[in-house]
Amino acid sequence: MLSIIAPGAQRNCEGISRREMLKIGTLGLGGLSLSQLLQTKSLAGADSPVKDKAVVVLFLQGGPTHVETFDPKMTAPAEYRAMFGEVATRLPGVTLGSTFPLLANLAHKLAIVRSFRHGNSSHASASALVASGGNPTQSNMGSLYSRLAGLNHPTSGMPSNTVLPPPAAGAKYKDLGAQTERVTQFGTLGSAYRPFDPSAGSEITRNMELKIPRDRLDDRRQLLGALDQLRRQTDANDSLAGYNNFQRQAFDVILGGVASAFDLSKEDARTLAAYDTSHCVIPPAVLKRKKNTVERSSPVALGRQMLMARRLCEAGCGYVTVTSAGWDMHGNSFGIDDGIPCLGPAVDKAVSAFIQDVEDRGLSNKILLVVTGEFGRTPKINNKGGRDHWGNLCPLLLSGGGLNMGQVIGQSDSRVSVPASDPYEPEHLLGTIMHTLFDIGTLRVVPGVPRDILAAVENTRPIPALV
Repeated sequence: MLSIIAPGAQRNCEGISRREMLKIGTLGLGGLSLSQLLQTKSLAGADSPVKDKAVVVLFLQGGPTHVETFDPKMTAPAEYRAMFGEVATRLPGVTLGSTFPLLANLAHKLAIVRSFRHGNSSHASASALVASGGNPTQSNMGSLYSRLAGLNHPTSGMPSNTVLPPPAAGAKYKDLGAQTERVTQFGTLGSAYRPFDPSAGSEITRNMELKIPRDRLDDRRQLLGALDQLRRQTDANDSLAGYNNFQRQAFDVILGGVASAFDLSKEDARTLAAYDTSHCVIPPAVLKRKKNTVERSSPVALGRQMLMARRLCEAGCGYVTVTSAGWDMHGNSFGIDDGIPCLGPAVDKAVSAFIQDVEDRGLSNKILLVVTGEFGRTPKINNKGGRDHWGNLCPLLLSGGGLNMGQVIGQSDSRVSVPASDPYEPEHLLGTIMHTLFDIGTLRVVPGVPRDILAAVENTRPIPALV
């Protein structure tokens, strides 16, 4: 993280100083820098393989139940079917779990995949598998994207790959669950491709701050000198050396400021209200009964996280991962019985608001939303009112991106335990996302793309019904 700030700057509740001139990820420190990207595109004079698209992945951490969310299966025996019943959607014969009435009304804008699986039931490795789509670099898909598209947007300077855990929504959410390390692994690509995390006090934020007086920020020579000193201190390569026209252009972009994209105070009050999940609190009776850290799983920040994701996409971020905890519903901390009534409505409110907001702004074809988690939950409810780990069926919902919506893809068996139709795996999700973000044919002829990186993208296949 590179920050150009004035000493003594004060941070607001979003963790961003109003006096900061810059919030931008890993500029020029390994890999393709912003200025290099500008130079490459200028010299090539060719069409870019990077489409004018963005992806937002809402990762429900802990293993969200596929039954109570998007496949209620009310024809199954009582101990298998959705505990709280179902709600009819706008698609004939298609239902969702009963805590998703807003999404049910938007079902014509959704693609619900009911045969998504991978067989892994371990939190850490399953999270990494889904987040990477199983690509051979073992990096999360956002890092793979930024490796090919550049670390920053060439016009706005916005980091191209960002993760938004609950603390990113403001300092008052700093104690909420944020296991970002499970979904932000950068594999063989190197730490330069770790997603940018705007959370206040994050390691990336602390790593690279240029504290120079505000009245000297306008002096390009002082700025370049400070950057050069930073380069030497961090023992970086020569990616910050040789300040040519393209580097100056990059600094002009940077000093235009990207921090405003993270400032939710700029939003209309009606928009903030549409996303608001602050009412989705864990009931005091549940907190008292559980007597553990379940309160860290409160989804009160989720709406603000999703609103911030939309703002980042508008500002040029190509890949955003939003994390929300609490879905490990064995019955020890949360069970299905007390977890779904709290977490379900928060997802329903935040996701439906995002879909409608994106459409109202004319961005439905440009932004693909993916809702998933590391795995599903056991078909049979256990004796604690919960469900256990289950990698043989996982929830997967998509919206937008110019893909075919208004459909259910695949089916589960009579007891929602395994696919009853062709299964789709993380590799298919990888293919769907990469084909959304890139023109694969153009990417193949771009010079200098490492063969293994190209292979990780061009050999993928999207879910057929979506394209």
